[in-house]
Amino acid sequence: MSDKNDSATVLPEVTFSTFVLSLASSALVHLGEVPNPETGNTSRNEALARNAIDVLTMLDDKTRNGLTPEESKLMRDVLYELRMKFVARS
Repeated sequence: MSDKNDSATVLPEVTFSTFVLSLASSALVHLGEVPNPETGNTSRNEALARNAIDVLTMLDDKTRNGLTPEESKLMRDVLYELRMKFVARS
């Protein structure tokens, strides 16, 4: 379903990795680690950060035996980094 009006907008291919990185980026915004791309402001919302980490954890649990080695490593690395940042900010 392509919208002709959005032809100038180029989005990355949707893959498992881009989905994981999107959720990780959201968690980083909510942890106040990076500015919100829409506002340019930095703020913290631990509940939303925790939710994004929980979603990634659920994905990790549900996909554990179905990922490529690269996807599995990405998931482990992303979750480790986010959990450490969450603990440091809490």
